[in-house]
Amino acid sequence: MPGNQLDRKEYGQDLSEDAFLYTRAAVVAAGRTVFDSVLQDPEAFAPYVTNVIWAENLLYTPDRAYKRITGEEWDRDTRYSYESYSNAEGWAD
Repeated sequence: MPGNQLDRKEYGQDLSEDAFLYTRAAVVAAGRTVFDSVLQDPEAFAPYVTNVIWAENLLYTPDRAYKRITGEEWDRDTRYSYESYSNAEGWAD
């Protein structure tokens, strides 16, 4: 999962859970090139933090699309958690 790869200490150690989550979503929304550059260089994550570029709404897009198509709420489970600090390997000392 792309967002899970960014759930690492070098990206989010000074951010609140919500700020870190929404900022990671903004990086994913910026596209593959930006995402790959951030993975290669954590400093490329800084503009998304300092300029408070959040993409919270991106997290709810699949749920809204499902409801629009089916008329029902989507009760989904995923293999990966997008919640901040859930990637134990990325936060190991």
